[in-house]
Amino acid sequence: MSAIRSTRAALLAVSLLATGALGAAAAPAAATPTGSATSLTCKGKGVDPGARVRHRTEIVVHAPLHTVWKLQTDVERWPSWQPGITDVRRLDHGPFRAGSAFRWTTPIPPNPSTPATSLEITSTVRQAKRGSCIRWTGPAVGEGLRIDGVHVWRFTEVRGGVRVTTEETHTGAVVDAHEDAARAVLREGLEKWLRDLKAAAESGGR
Repeated sequence: MSAIRSTRAALLAVSLLATGALGAAAAPAAATPTGSATSLTCKGKGVDPGARVRHRTEIVVHAPLHTVWKLQTDVERWPSWQPGITDVRRLDHGPFRAGSAFRWTTPIPPNPSTPATSLEITSTVRQAKRGSCIRWTGPAVGEGLRIDGVHVWRFTEVRGGVRVTTEETHTGAVVDAHEDAARAVLREGLEKWLRDLKAAAESGGR
């Protein structure tokens, strides 16, 4: 019975990684999944090539590049435009750059099988090029759960705004055991993140 509860708790945490920290919704029309076989990179480094759970998508944001970049890299302000993130703390000081690290949290409410808990993600920036790309890695840890993620972002100025492209991979016992569900969660989460970023940037970064 405890094994069943542990599995339920882990699956709930996976779901809430999307519905909470990343947000879950049907893919908006403006967020476009991409079918490219080539991984997105930042300074030559991409996502985990061995991961079975991955998703890549993009959106065009009608706002200046500096607005989009500031929203994405001012991580301690994420809760102001991403409702499912309750807390973000930089673990270093100074400009957002390779080596920067931050810890962020999303709550997991109680359910019939498990008490209330939280999912804590610790991200470390591995590569960054100002106004162009970011790659960070790190674990998301909750009760009975660990997901190791690699996340790449690319920002490209286009006519009328910025194309934001993102790709992420997840590995871990729970996601590997439930690939289809984990892939759907990741897809929904990334597309909701892009929609929230677009809305915040197009409202002037508020």
